[in-house]
Amino acid sequence: MSKLPLYVVTGAKGTGKTTVIEELRKLTPEYVIFDYDNVIEFIKDDFGKFDKHQLLNIWLRVARDIAESGRKTIICGIIWPHDIERCIDFNDFKHVYYLALHCDDKTREIRLRTRKNTTKEKLLKNNDFAKSFIEIADKYNPPIPIIDTSKTDATKVAQQISEWIHGLEKNKNSL
Repeated sequence: MSKLPLYVVTGAKGTGKTTVIEELRKLTPEYVIFDYDNVIEFIKDDFGKFDKHQLLNIWLRVARDIAESGRKTIICGIIWPHDIERCIDFNDFKHVYYLALHCDDKTREIRLRTRKNTTKEKLLKNNDFAKSFIEIADKYNPPIPIIDTSKTDATKVAQQISEWIHGLEKNKNSL
């Protein structure tokens, strides 16, 4: 069986990765779509910590097994390309494509303030983290596209993600 691509929708906290999943599933039923954070509770230790590399290896193994049945996977989560490239099953994919969601600092702060344990320090750290996604986007081949979710609702963001994926699919040389 030929290798299939893997799609990763990444970005800092509060950019809309989890929010967009439901709409993205409606638009792309031919893909299996996962929220990276959904299994964290099952691998946390007694102190609430977990091994991020282990979690990423689990997700790539799941995506690889899905690919073996001829289906493609989209993983939505805070995933750095350099981390995924260290995973055991990374080479089992034809290519891993990344897309980053981004929003302005004010929008991100409003979104994150609704979550538990959000502090000013965490907000500032997350803003720096968000900027780093923008800084690395052009360093990858192909460059990581960025969708600004500041003023765009989940349905439109999902449409943009779907168009990105289908655009890659149409370009036979990419796959």
